[in-house]
Amino acid sequence: MADNKVDLQECWNEAAPAIKTAVGDQDYATWFSRIFFDSHDEQTLTLRTSTKLVLDLAGKKFSDVIISKVSEIAGFTIGLKMVQKKEETKANAETPSPEKPARPADTSQSAPQTPKNRNKTNDMLNPSYTFDSFVPGDNSVFAFNACKAISENPGGNYNPCLIYGGVGLGKTHLIQAIGNHLVQNTKLRVLYITSENFINEFINSVNSRTMQQFKNKYRRVNVLLIDDIQFLENKKETQAELFNTFNDLYDTGRQIVFTCDRPVSELKDISDRLRNRFERGLSVDIQPPEYETRLAILRHKCVEKNFVIDDDILSYVAQNVQTNVRDLESCLTKLVAYSDLINKEITMEVAKELLKNSIRINIDRSTTSIAKIIKSVAEFFDISPYDIKGKSKKKSIASARQIAMYLARIQTDYSTTEIGIEFGGRDHTTIMYAIDKIKSQLTVPNSETQALINQLLTVIKAGNKQ
Repeated sequence: MADNKVDLQECWNEAAPAIKTAVGDQDYATWFSRIFFDSHDEQTLTLRTSTKLVLDLAGKKFSDVIISKVSEIAGFTIGLKMVQKKEETKANAETPSPEKPARPADTSQSAPQTPKNRNKTNDMLNPSYTFDSFVPGDNSVFAFNACKAISENPGGNYNPCLIYGGVGLGKTHLIQAIGNHLVQNTKLRVLYITSENFINEFINSVNSRTMQQFKNKYRRVNVLLIDDIQFLENKKETQAELFNTFNDLYDTGRQIVFTCDRPVSELKDISDRLRNRFERGLSVDIQPPEYETRLAILRHKCVEKNFVIDDDILSYVAQNVQTNVRDLESCLTKLVAYSDLINKEITMEVAKELLKNSIRINIDRSTTSIAKIIKSVAEFFDISPYDIKGKSKKKSIASARQIAMYLARIQTDYSTTEIGIEFGGRDHTTIMYAIDKIKSQLTVPNSETQALINQLLTVIKAGNKQ
């Protein structure tokens, strides 16, 4: 429950340092200097900007961190709204602006919805995440069609459903698309939440002795959508509560959808009974998109946001950004922001200069990706790619991890900092240590490590030809 005495303007101001740390100095300076406090009621913070670009893009990118940091200070989960206003008062202009709204702002003239006329179970749904705004390709069409089928017949053949895949591939988009479709077309009670928020709410309910309230919230819905269940690892008590909630919903034919960054079989420290529940229904994965899909995504985003960028530049980005949709959008946002803020046309030369730190400029199309190296090494040593990117200190896994890091350095032109990011966000010094250690082993005559490296190079090169 919100505290009527909480001043959300003060919470917004106090949250500024934490938001700046979370998003980084560059993004904070670019976006948040153009966002200002506007107003608030008991539960909702309203921010404003005079620029449509900020209204459309910054909110989508930073809404989660804004809600999270302001809510931490407020002591409850706030609502967030952003509006576009041409005039700014001096007082507001001087207010530090750390964030952007939780979801794309409503620029219409109609009055914002209040807690009385808004279904609170839908507060976390981003209305821009729809099936129409998702661009499916060979990498995601199975997951896309499964989610559409669920939205048309919740609690039917695909219950529960698990969507898994790497970061930035569209899992959150699809699970929220289910929620948005049901909210708009049915009277079902739909609840979307991240596993992090689920965990926090569970802990708070224990501390405040409001467990029955917590149970009622999750067991009275018709459709439960939980994002990023990998964060449930090691959370034994939360797992137990989710297990009971799962049973209550499933036994009464209500739909459950989860997302995860890996197959459930590769999750650690998850109880067997909960793992069994996750694996009971349909599991679908999303892979990184191919070139054609990446280009289609960029074109779709330009149409959706009314951006005009030369197709050759979009093709250049699609060819060189092969990781995920989030990185594609990040590059597109940077180009559009530059054009809007500097008032300069985006040429190919400008695009290459702007994106030189985001993509590899002279990429060799035969160069092996780090993901392929990790996968090849994992298969060679009969372990999981998530083990290699994880924190296990088991000798066999640590050794395989160091070999993979070494191969990533000699087989790609990524820096040690970039390699560290691919290996679970490790510091570049960790990568350098691993490389130096493997190099020292290779100096030993008839080195076993040298034999392993040669074998792996053969495997990797063979994979590139397929």
